[in-house]
Amino acid sequence: MSEYIEGKRPVIEALRTHVPIEAVLLADNVKRDALISDILRKAKAQKVPVRTVRRADLDRISARGSHQGVAAQAKPFPYAGMGDVLAHAEAQAARTDGRALIVALDHITDAGNLGAIVRSAEVVGAAGVVIPNKRSAQVTAATYKSSAGAVANMPIAQVANLKQALERCKEAGFWVAGASEKADQSIWDANLKGKIVLVMGNEGEGLARLTQETCDFLVALPQMGKTASLNVAQSATACMYEWLRQNERA
Repeated sequence: MSEYIEGKRPVIEALRTHVPIEAVLLADNVKRDALISDILRKAKAQKVPVRTVRRADLDRISARGSHQGVAAQAKPFPYAGMGDVLAHAEAQAARTDGRALIVALDHITDAGNLGAIVRSAEVVGAAGVVIPNKRSAQVTAATYKSSAGAVANMPIAQVANLKQALERCKEAGFWVAGASEKADQSIWDANLKGKIVLVMGNEGEGLARLTQETCDFLVALPQMGKTASLNVAQSATACMYEWLRQNERA
């Protein structure tokens, strides 16, 4: 199903961050102001078709009723297969003396968190990200924005069964590390060298029991302050940088 981005400024932001757009839709009676002119310029520069439609048609597709006479129809995100992510990771390991990172997300539900995690994964050189195909955030325009466009450069696989995906990684020689406040060891003391899958849990409940049982070991971030914990995107970033730190020294 297509995602529609509604409103002048959201459409401008989508074009600015290079969200793949099928077409920009303009109401036949929309006022041609400075924002509309900016949309038209950006759409032309990116060779995105602009179609004039009846306002009633925009009203019909609008989820929020705030389209302001303009909407953008986003293209479906091209998810990778699990085999593609593993192949990319193996190629990475071959180039780097056996180092590779895959980030698996156990039902992260916020698209902004997904984007922030993908951004950090791309920055540290992860080979790919794995997400469930149900009860989990998907790649949307909000993900493009929070990832600063990194989703376009990172293989993201949707899987029907996260446990099976983790087992498949194990068979390929990866160690699976789950981030959990219940872990007995600090991530600073854990061995993250080599081929690692880092698993991050749901924003509210953390790792599911079955996911925890599938992990080879659990790690926690050290805490000195009184705040309960970092959010999942911040935690994932800190964990990924510890993997990078250990493997830069390898």
